[in-house]
Amino acid sequence: MNKIVQLQDLGLKDYKATWEYQESLFKEVVEIKIKNRNSNSHLPTPNFLLLVEHPHVYTLGKSGDLENLLLNEKQLEAKGATFYKINRGGDITYHGPGQIVGYPILDLENFFTDIHKYLRFLEEAIILTLQEYGLVCGRSEGETGVWLGVGTPFARKICAMGVRASRWVTMHGFALNVNVDLGYFDNIIPCGIRGKAVTSLNVELGVEKVDEAEVKAKILKHFSELFEAEIQNLKF
Repeated sequence: MNKIVQLQDLGLKDYKATWEYQESLFKEVVEIKIKNRNSNSHLPTPNFLLLVEHPHVYTLGKSGDLENLLLNEKQLEAKGATFYKINRGGDITYHGPGQIVGYPILDLENFFTDIHKYLRFLEEAIILTLQEYGLVCGRSEGETGVWLGVGTPFARKICAMGVRASRWVTMHGFALNVNVDLGYFDNIIPCGIRGKAVTSLNVELGVEKVDEAEVKAKILKHFSELFEAEIQNLKF
């Protein structure tokens, strides 16, 4: 069981290019697993964690409803945003500047073979990170992601999640709003859920800007502890 996770911070990167890169890493891991099965070999499978920030983009999961996007093609262009239908679970979400997006490409057979536990661990890494900023947050029953004000009229989502897994290999992941222009969420019904607000860490703390490098460091700390993983930072 290989519990080393290779971290790559991609900075600001186009969504489509990042998706294609995810797919290449995903394919690499799956091909090793197929080779191990077919030849009865025991080659270790790598694990990756990509951190990235995207230009304005809306993505729709395979079970999502296109009607949850409230813009047409011309309106998208006017806002400098793109749109993609993708192969993760979940409905529609927004990615953009000021948001920390994490894409774990993990062979869960290196950790545990339980998709629900995997999702809960991703949520928990974010929950523990936000607790360090004094925020009380948690899960909303029947809805993935991390929320504030659960069970109140002021429930608001701060972190969206959507994953894909095949042969116990994961891709896609989480998107934590840190210094996000929340106006871009007005153009969608976030995650297909009506009547729920979206928030950002800087808004909750009442500050203009939160140190995103600090937030990343906290996420990585909790991620490594929860998954009992050794994170190796790959430099480009």
